[in-house]
Amino acid sequence: MKEMFRRFSEGAAHAVGSYWAFLAACATVALWALTGASFAYSDTWQLFINTGTTIVTFLMVFLIQNTQNRETRVMTLKLDELLRSIEGARTGLVGLDSMSDADLERVHEEFLRLREKYAPLVDDDLAHVAQELRARKRER
Repeated sequence: MKEMFRRFSEGAAHAVGSYWAFLAACATVALWALTGASFAYSDTWQLFINTGTTIVTFLMVFLIQNTQNRETRVMTLKLDELLRSIEGARTGLVGLDSMSDADLERVHEEFLRLREKYAPLVDDDLAHVAQELRARKRER
């Protein structure tokens, strides 16, 4: 059942994200707008498009979230594999997804410190810009 839903959600997300789906949505809105005069722009006419778009949006949220969750999981596994394959890499970082927010913030701060320390050695242009801005603020 899960596999069937995965295949369906990936296929639906792919189809809905296509050029043709966008054109079909535009055509639907245009057709709805053109029929407005014949329905005297009634509340029922407006309710029709509102209900349709609400239902489609509601269902698409779940399909897109399922697809994004899977893509995130795949990307994480690929990055984990790269970490494990590089000699000298800190393989403890493979477990970042199970860390608390406070632990993640500490790791982030550690990387900021490393960036400040080693930026001149690796020609990190962004770090150089940040250092220059801080130096200018101190001069004021």
